[in-house]
Amino acid sequence: MSFVFINCYSFGLYILLKARMEILPGLPEPSSDLKLQFISIVLATLVAVLGCFKFIVSPLLGKKLPPGSFGFPLIGESISFARAQTQDRTPEWILNRIKKYGPVFKTSIMGSKMVVLTGQAGNRFVFNGGDHGLSCNQPTSVVRVLGKYSLFEMSGSRHKLVRGAITNFLKPESIQRFLAKMDSLVQQQLLKELHGKDSIKIVPLMKKITFNITCSIFSGLPDGKEKDELLKDFSLTVKGVWAIPFNIPGTVFHRAMQARRRVCKLLSNLIMIRKKQEEEGTVDPNDDNIISSLLVLRDENGQPLLEEEILDVFLSLIMASHDTTAILLTLFIRHLSRDAEVSRKVVEEQNEVVKAMKTNGGKVTWSEIQMMRYTWSAAQELMRVNPPMLGSFRLVTKDITFDGYDIPKGWQIFWVAPGTHMDSNIFEDPEKFDPSRFENSSKSFPPYTYVPFGAGPRICAGVEFARVEALLIIHHLVTKYSWTEMIPDEPITREPMPYPAMGLPVKLYPKN
Repeated sequence: MSFVFINCYSFGLYILLKARMEILPGLPEPSSDLKLQFISIVLATLVAVLGCFKFIVSPLLGKKLPPGSFGFPLIGESISFARAQTQDRTPEWILNRIKKYGPVFKTSIMGSKMVVLTGQAGNRFVFNGGDHGLSCNQPTSVVRVLGKYSLFEMSGSRHKLVRGAITNFLKPESIQRFLAKMDSLVQQQLLKELHGKDSIKIVPLMKKITFNITCSIFSGLPDGKEKDELLKDFSLTVKGVWAIPFNIPGTVFHRAMQARRRVCKLLSNLIMIRKKQEEEGTVDPNDDNIISSLLVLRDENGQPLLEEEILDVFLSLIMASHDTTAILLTLFIRHLSRDAEVSRKVVEEQNEVVKAMKTNGGKVTWSEIQMMRYTWSAAQELMRVNPPMLGSFRLVTKDITFDGYDIPKGWQIFWVAPGTHMDSNIFEDPEKFDPSRFENSSKSFPPYTYVPFGAGPRICAGVEFARVEALLIIHHLVTKYSWTEMIPDEPITREPMPYPAMGLPVKLYPKN
């Protein structure tokens, strides 16, 4: 900005002096002070130009950068990207650039210069781990909203320590321990939200149910006003993750940052209460949660995690486990109302589950969860066609090359799922919705091609938790209700994840 100002100012003085000499020759000569000021500003401009060339342009000389466009100064292509998000045309935004530039191209969005990688080779390069010049550091907006200690930012021994605790808490054996509690929470929430109603908006319903389950299991936060306020603020926080990072009143990013402060204040109080219970030895051993798991962690020096670390980890964990599941369930319910064949098969399978439950008092056990194979295959196919997370980012920590192109240190890598999910060389007839692709457990797709949960050493640790939670909600919903869409042509928008723009209102029809 100072460079632009100097240029404008020096150009203005130049015009003033030239006007005096050519148009108004009768005026007295400019003062020596004005001449000196003009000369000094011209020199400053030259220094600024040389400085920009040295620190911005010259490091890129001789490099073969990927094709593409950085768009406008400062904002890059953020506006067109944000517009595509709103209109659910982000895959099209990416595909248009692939057609124009190829599977590797450069752009500038969310305040960062970045290279977009598409395809199996790009996914492998991003996910295979190792020291190859990439870290998981995210763009400015993501870091400021989710925190510098979020799961997406941690690396090295710190990430290994925290991920180990979370993985241990969310492993199948642990989920089996609180499966009955999850099932009870699902039934309570559905009864509370749907009893006596003949219509409902699915988006807020799924957000509320999944958020309540996640908060109850992860933090022990009981139902009530605090949890309702936390959900509202968390929803605002998530909207700022892929926003243009202008912290100006009235912007999405500013509202997200304000909401983050309120969320952290509430979570900080929860941590303080839990820490006190741990110190006094009053914690119920059957009431384990993520906060407890993080509080007892010690690093290689015997030091506990900072409270700020626990806050950021917890916030990013809620986002990763709650919002993506809410999206999956919303789009699943939307698809069942549109696809009679898939709906019939899901209902038939869930009715068989009900019959099996009679042998154990009408409760869903781990055995019944494993019976829901077709239902989960349909969910997997839905995530192929419309993944809850379009993609994610990596920071380039040293000058690297990929596919013959140079990628400078400090840029971002943006990997995207549709690049392989909709590739006809990997998935036959990719536009067709076909759950049978995932029904045969012996059939597998090439590595790094089906990536709704990522891949490699940093694959989502909560995959099994998400699967069980989604299947429980679908089971109780399809065995107790049928429904029809009230807005059949309702569009999808992304904030940054894909949701029906009007909240997916449906007409409910209770079953027996």
